[in-house]
Amino acid sequence: MSRTPAASLIPLANDPLDTWLSYLEAIHNKPIDLGLERVAQVATRMGLKLEAIKIVVGGTNGKGSTCAMLEAILLAAGYKVGVYASPHLVHFNERARINGEMASDAALTAQFARVQAARAEVSLTYFEFTTLAILALFDQAGLDVMVLEVGLGGRLDAVNIVDADCAIITSVDIDHTEWLGDTRERIGFEKAHIFRSGKPAICSDPVPPATLVEYAEQIGAELWLFGKDFNYSGDRQQWAYGGREQRRNALAYPALRGANQLLNASAALAALESLRHRIPVPQQAVRLGLSQAALPGRFQILPGQPTVILDVAHNPHAAAVLAQNLDNMGFHPYTYGVIGMLSDKDIEGVVAKFGDRIDHWFCAGLEGTRGLSGEALAARIAAPVGAGDAADATTESPSKLSIHANPADAFAAARERANENDRIVVFGSFLTVASVLQALGRKV
Repeated sequence: MSRTPAASLIPLANDPLDTWLSYLEAIHNKPIDLGLERVAQVATRMGLKLEAIKIVVGGTNGKGSTCAMLEAILLAAGYKVGVYASPHLVHFNERARINGEMASDAALTAQFARVQAARAEVSLTYFEFTTLAILALFDQAGLDVMVLEVGLGGRLDAVNIVDADCAIITSVDIDHTEWLGDTRERIGFEKAHIFRSGKPAICSDPVPPATLVEYAEQIGAELWLFGKDFNYSGDRQQWAYGGREQRRNALAYPALRGANQLLNASAALAALESLRHRIPVPQQAVRLGLSQAALPGRFQILPGQPTVILDVAHNPHAAAVLAQNLDNMGFHPYTYGVIGMLSDKDIEGVVAKFGDRIDHWFCAGLEGTRGLSGEALAARIAAPVGAGDAADATTESPSKLSIHANPADAFAAARERANENDRIVVFGSFLTVASVLQALGRKV
């Protein structure tokens, strides 16, 4: 098939995935444009049926881990499962998994071409376009369950065109204030809009904003609150889940590391309990799934010495959890922080959560319109940690800083300085972790 001159910029179904992704980045006038009208219009044109059971997962932090545990448990129970997650770390294909396998380039570009044909004059953002394509891919896959991670907020996020059979909100904290508001009450209200009337609405935030609870009550959602409708208990060897009518005892700790993972696991089990009459899950599938769940970049500890920890924490709430997880590790003489952050994040708030845990900050620049140079990042870190001259890596101070062009260079410098008993923690952004993973040549 040949292209006409007028259509020369529009990729074809068999064009490379990278060609399509470059095209999608250029077709809308701004990268984030919240609203459901455009994406819903194109979804209607495409005739998406989405007949599988749909679990929608939102929240400030913990979404990816919760999705990964749901996926692993449901696969262990024998169900055909699709997972939509974002953003990706290294490869776009990470965003769409069917039965635990990433979608192929060809499967994705075929659906991109389908969205392109249906949208006609309707302008879509990169996220809206790719959301529709992945939903279409799942629609054709004959799935039993779709697990769909919300991109940003809830009320106006493209995923919210889907009517959830069960919705989960993992946590509510301050992030994306430009679009969601600058208080937990405002953000909670935005996130609560993934709830649906008469359907299970799980919230694992131990202190949910009143706006979230009020919205659930207003629309008649079946609200499950952590500490009231479900909970967990545990000791050093094992833990137990307790729900409204179901208890699961003698569970091994999740393969995903970190102090917050039992909270995420209990939310996943509450969702499965709420759907137990439609998708029953035996106890052995829960045990097996929790032991097999994997998610790169969430308190991921690499084998070897020095100890290397990768974590995509990029807001104060996630940074506090990361700091707690570092405290729970064994003794390390020195801790080196490789950090790269976007300019619109609460950098000072993130740094403050670490106190004096970081002995040397390796400040990395990130590219892109929202990226921040290593120099600018170091200047913002210097004041909270009292590090004196941010440009002088030799300055004696409570925490030292050095400046690097990118995360890979920063990580290389940290590796050179660290002894085998030290640890290096890489965090601040998905982009930071992805850069280091690529530098190490590791597959996601």
